Amino acid sequence: MYPSLDSILVGALASATMTSANEPVLREPPVAGDETATLLGSLERQRATLAWKCGGLDAAGMRVTIGASSITLGGLLKHLAAVEAITFSWKLLGADPGSPWNAVDWENDPDWPWHSAAEDSPEELFALWQDAVTRARAMVRQALADGGLDHPGTITTSDGESPSLRRLLIDMIEEYARHVGHADLIRESVDGLTGEDPPA
Repeated sequence: MYPSLDSILVGALASATMTSANEPVLREPPVAGDETATLLGSLERQRATLAWKCGGLDAAGMRVTIGASSITLGGLLKHLAAVEAITFSWKLLGADPGSPWNAVDWENDPDWPWHSAAEDSPEELFALWQDAVTRARAMVRQALADGGLDHPGTITTSDGESPSLRRLLIDMIEEYARHVGHADLIRESVDGLTGEDPPA
């Protein structure tokens, strides 16, 4: 049995619309919000849309590809879980990204999340992604409390610069937006589901 679309949306949107302090967060950026609310609102909208596009499918649906691409919905979930974990733990705070990411031989298998997703059930993939998102939200709150959007990351570029939390959030929004586009096409090919935003 795989999770229904409704249960995925309820879980994803419940976590996407409440902060740890139980303060509502909009499912999309506020029309005239401050910079932090706009960035976080945009990221949460992308997260909720990905959950919607990947929800309610069995293992076969999670493995569908289209055209010459090898991208699958399951691969997208696992890849984005990895990006969440690595960006906000290692790049932002210099922390261990945790299992399974710290055990992957990234140098010899940089595409591990993409191909290993075929071995995981939909429930495992959603649990991995949701755990990464929950941890990422906590790390972002920690950085916001310690320097706001200007909080410097721990990695440095070849020029010796460290990306700010602001830049890492924008990078994450860009990563999701790109892959939500892939999810749009794949999901439509599976069962005809289309649309820009999850149902209210």
